[in-house]
Amino acid sequence: MRADVVGWAAVALLLMAAETLAPGAFLLWMGFAAAAVFVVALLVPGLALLAQVALFVVLSFVSVLVYRKWFRQRERQSDHPTLNRRASQHMGRVVPLDQAIVAGRGRVKIGDAFWVVEGVDLPAGAPVRIVGTDGVNLHVEPA
Repeated sequence: MRADVVGWAAVALLLMAAETLAPGAFLLWMGFAAAAVFVVALLVPGLALLAQVALFVVLSFVSVLVYRKWFRQRERQSDHPTLNRRASQHMGRVVPLDQAIVAGRGRVKIGDAFWVVEGVDLPAGAPVRIVGTDGVNLHVEPA
């Protein structure tokens, strides 16, 4: 068997195996593109290597676009959308300021954790409502 055909089979298998190490479906679809080039190289023996690589690039691009447009839209929605976004879990809560907001920054205690808050200057103890997040910072307004 020709080296280019074996090479595309190896690339396809490696990309698909790499998907298990770095999940996200990106490498899987590139693996499908490599598998398609493997089939084309097997069926068209005189195809130049540059044409094979160009075909791989185009098929990779198309396959990732198909995934993003078609399959990703149809994913099942989580019944706990904020599960891995701790800051978003506090949206709407009213809590007292642990540390006054000075120059736009202060601190609250929620449970056993302290959170940096951003908002208008307020004294310690003032109740604030959490209205947004920015990474691990909470945006607040007077409650």
